Amino acid sequence: MLRRLYDWTLSLAGRRHAMPALAFVAFIESSVFPLPPDLLILPMVLAKRERWFRIATLATISSVLGGLAGYGIGYFLFDAFGRPLLDFYGYTAQFERFQALYNEWGAWIVAFFGLTPFPYKVITIASGVTHLDGMVFMVASIVSRGLRFYIEAALLWRFGPPIKTFIEKYLGWLAAAFFMLLFGGFLVLKYL
Repeated sequence: MLRRLYDWTLSLAGRRHAMPALAFVAFIESSVFPLPPDLLILPMVLAKRERWFRIATLATISSVLGGLAGYGIGYFLFDAFGRPLLDFYGYTAQFERFQALYNEWGAWIVAFFGLTPFPYKVITIASGVTHLDGMVFMVASIVSRGLRFYIEAALLWRFGPPIKTFIEKYLGWLAAAFFMLLFGGFLVLKYL
């Protein structure tokens, strides 16, 4: 089944709707969706290696715009939903300490987690909740998401055929590792 899904994604990557699909996935991944745009970037670059720069640019722009949506969710909806819960459970003081630390280190937090497989939506929403400076958030997001997607796409462009062979040979192991990293990210979030 995994092989069929991989083959289908690879064939989809070369079609005319691949770029809008990537833009949509990159946008919603940064605010609400659990799966990263890398799942589309990889087959899209492998299918049309000469478009690696356009693919990385679209992923970066869409991800940062989606990050702004996540920031907005945290910024505008926290007072209506999150704050009453904190007040009810008596965690307001702890949250204020967390907020001060987050804002002190916010640029580094956004930049670091924007590069990792950690669910980026958690960082975008937390940045809005803590009212991290919007310009700091934007710059850190552009740098980290851009680095991630341009490096990934450039490596796929440069080493495409061997990477494709490697992926096809170890698809099961790679899928298991991906889901372990994704699950690990959610565990870190739960116990952090």
